[in-house]
Amino acid sequence: MEQARFIEARNFLAGYLARTRLLAAPSLQRGPNQRVYLKLESEQPTGSFKVRGALYALHRNMQRCEVREVVASSTGNHGAAVAYAAKQLGVKARIFLPVNSNPVKKANIARLGAAFVEEGLVDLAAAFEAAADYARKTGAFFLNDADDPDLPAGPGTIAREILEEQADVEVIYVPMGDTALIRGVAEAAKQISGGVRVVGVQSERAPSYALSWKAGHAVGTETCDTIADGLATRTPLGPNVETIRLLVDEVMLVSEQEMLDAIRRLAVDEHVVSEPAGAAATAAFLKSNASADGTAVLLVTGANVSGGVFRAAIGV
Repeated sequence: MEQARFIEARNFLAGYLARTRLLAAPSLQRGPNQRVYLKLESEQPTGSFKVRGALYALHRNMQRCEVREVVASSTGNHGAAVAYAAKQLGVKARIFLPVNSNPVKKANIARLGAAFVEEGLVDLAAAFEAAADYARKTGAFFLNDADDPDLPAGPGTIAREILEEQADVEVIYVPMGDTALIRGVAEAAKQISGGVRVVGVQSERAPSYALSWKAGHAVGTETCDTIADGLATRTPLGPNVETIRLLVDEVMLVSEQEMLDAIRRLAVDEHVVSEPAGAAATAAFLKSNASADGTAVLLVTGANVSGGVFRAAIGV
């Protein structure tokens, strides 16, 4: 993906989305010579960064052929993003969700006017198969964020925004689910600044891409039972593994408690609401042995936290 694609994506998305804030987070600094910033993708219209990729990818596909209906499988945030994109671009949307998915995210999808179907348990496999089958039978466009070639350019615009505001950024911490986010951010960032490091973050209970990054090939896991549903991926795709091996400098795993602690730190100290996946980058930074110098950016990728998880995080 050339830099021109990221510029094209930014220009298109500017018609629909405002630039998100890069917020200084002094409570997270380890010394007077360090600067820490939060990139607040949690302030997007759907409460998640996913809307960048869904809007751009749907737009690109509508340029190629007629799209009357778009379908997606999702634990919630991608589904809401596709619903938002479909509404903005004037097509129908149908989202396939696991049963008992995050009620806040499900409500977002319903609010945006998309139909939704619940299929399978926490794992996305059954919902994915149902969405793919529906697309085959109806001719609907299946927007799969794990392998759509256009989609990473959308989240890649996050890196452009960061480095336009803070050219001296040395490291960006990025949550890693299906890897579309980190593939876009890492490629765009490294095209602008060859010295920037990108750290991917996964849940200890959903480590498939972390294991794959280390092994050099796709390594699946039997389960991905984590409170961070946005990171709940158990079946990595080989091409995505190859890409993150080239672009990602380090991968860290964080525990359920570390994500809850990060949610609390963000809420209490910085007045930022985050879901577990959205707080994963902060959790990794807090447990890292990074030096107390330089400039770090932590992506806060989503705010769609359930009431039960938020109460558990802040201790009420």
